[in-house]
Amino acid sequence: MVRTRRRSVLLLLLALTVLSPLALYTSRLSAALNPVQTRDFPGEITNQGRGVKADKLNALPLETVSSLKEPVGVVFSEGLGGLAKESTGSSVVFSEELGGLAKESTRSEGQELPSRKAGEHKSRVLSEVTAAADGTEVIEQVTRREAQDGGLASAVSDEQEKTTGSQQQSSSEETVPKQTSAKVVMDNSQAAKTDGKAKSSVLPDTRIRNIKDQLIKAKVYLGLGSIRANSQYLKDLRQRIREVQKVLGDASKDTDLPKNANEKVKALEQMLIKGKQMQDDCSIVVKKLRAMLHSAEEQLHAHKKQTVFLTQLAAKALPKGLHCLPLRLANEYFSLDPGQQQFPNQHKLSNPKLYHYALFSDNILATAVVVNSTVLNAKHPSDHVFHIITDRLNYAPMRMWFLSNPPGKATIEVQHIGEFTWLNDSYSPVLKQLGSQSMIDYYFGTNHANPDSNLKYRNPKYLSILNHLRFYLPEIYPKLDKIVFLDDDIVVKKDLTGLWSINMKEKVNGAVETCGESFHRFDRYLNFSNPVIAKNFDPHACGWAFGMNVFDLAEWKKQNITQIYHSWQKLNQDRSLWKLGTLPPGLITFWNKTFPLSRSWHVLGLGYNPHVNSRDIERAAVIHYNGNMKPWLEIGLPKFRSYWSKYLNYDQHLLRECNINP
Repeated sequence: MVRTRRRSVLLLLLALTVLSPLALYTSRLSAALNPVQTRDFPGEITNQGRGVKADKLNALPLETVSSLKEPVGVVFSEGLGGLAKESTGSSVVFSEELGGLAKESTRSEGQELPSRKAGEHKSRVLSEVTAAADGTEVIEQVTRREAQDGGLASAVSDEQEKTTGSQQQSSSEETVPKQTSAKVVMDNSQAAKTDGKAKSSVLPDTRIRNIKDQLIKAKVYLGLGSIRANSQYLKDLRQRIREVQKVLGDASKDTDLPKNANEKVKALEQMLIKGKQMQDDCSIVVKKLRAMLHSAEEQLHAHKKQTVFLTQLAAKALPKGLHCLPLRLANEYFSLDPGQQQFPNQHKLSNPKLYHYALFSDNILATAVVVNSTVLNAKHPSDHVFHIITDRLNYAPMRMWFLSNPPGKATIEVQHIGEFTWLNDSYSPVLKQLGSQSMIDYYFGTNHANPDSNLKYRNPKYLSILNHLRFYLPEIYPKLDKIVFLDDDIVVKKDLTGLWSINMKEKVNGAVETCGESFHRFDRYLNFSNPVIAKNFDPHACGWAFGMNVFDLAEWKKQNITQIYHSWQKLNQDRSLWKLGTLPPGLITFWNKTFPLSRSWHVLGLGYNPHVNSRDIERAAVIHYNGNMKPWLEIGLPKFRSYWSKYLNYDQHLLRECNINP
């Protein structure tokens, strides 16, 4: 009996031990599934338990109320053009956030969704949109704008095309405004999941651009009659503009914006919504925008003229380093003994079997790069002879540079213009013209003369006889049969000895033609309204380049080229045939006497065109920095400067002392 009771007690205790946890777990499970407590579970589990579709949670943003129909951030397709479209009733695409300022604060059944990261775009289409093509056009314009500014990869464009396609499909399928907005939000949220390429398409200044667009719109509102009639609104709008301008400051990247930028921009957005409701006549907005556009165009034109002037000034002014160097070199040169001032191998100067180069310049560093690059790329440097002519001022410094920095086994000759006593006013018409009063009036603009508006023709080099010596090569080097002329703004990248073996077919000048573009033809340089020019030349004839030219001096003498040059210079005494310079008279003098060289010999444009093909540069024998952006100037194009600077030794003590750096 006692044993039976003990067994019953044990069974009872065992039952309590097993059943009580089950009962407790069941009660808690029922409480967990209670609707009041569902927010404690993740959204996905809750939706599965209650049968709620996930897409409904993201469909209705908290800010979607009757007083706030659409977000304010405008994506302008072309600056002010987006606002003009809005004014005329056209389809306009808006951005729900102002470059990442607005947050996606949507909630559903007590669950708060995470905020969208700054910089991510979430475009939505207004209820007035009737065709998907309008939205596509704006998106493509924004894409092109970003691609030009940021140099985005082609893969980004592919991702944007996919996103654009999904937006087109959603806008064409939906007819109810709320459904349209919801579907676009879903499409964009899905596109945001594909991080990689999509995020890389956002530029670092997207928010700042959109803020500036908002400020433009706000300033337009300030000038509208209906807005100005409401003094309180006008005062508040001005206050909001000042706040946003203060927040924007000098920021150039989105990361430079302060933390309170969102708040200030949101306040401006609300003011613009009120202003839009107050404005009824869209034509006034259009007129205001047109006036602003006209004013902006006038300012742009003025800034362009100022830019041209400053660029010319920067290109022609002498940097401190290039002023210091010749002074230091001249000081060292005159401290040498007369025997130390002479170059070796002077017996090679008249040997017609060697490779001779003519180089006329007053720029010591530029001349050094031309000589060094030619010698370092030559197969037999000892066979190359360089004939350098400079002015009196730079004669001693030029000699001292090559005495202290000899170019290997090559031969150097340095002369100055004063040594050519035969080159005087009675022999050279151009020399007489350069010293005439009319030329001085033209160049310096004295006595209320009418100087040419194109500053390119006011270049000091046009007044230097150094620029015209190329037309007197047979007189300067009477014992040579062939010579290669080099400008001082070129770099030699390959051996040039092949130029001497080219059969020029009795032509005098061998040059690379430059008529790949229409503006490099004869009518670009010559005045074809003058009957003398129109009668003798073809306006569509292909131009060619000075800078690397092969001259057959024997044919030059035979065909009396110098006399042809003189006759045309006399006809152009009043500059009615061409402006100042050497290329126009060169085109005339060597008309039908120029042999076209292969383009691989001479590649131009590195002094003004940042888009010169890199493959052309690699294949070229000579690259030419023609233009204002010379590699020895601060305004030089950085991407091309290394081709030039590699041929200078910046550890040379005079370069360090004159603060000349690569």
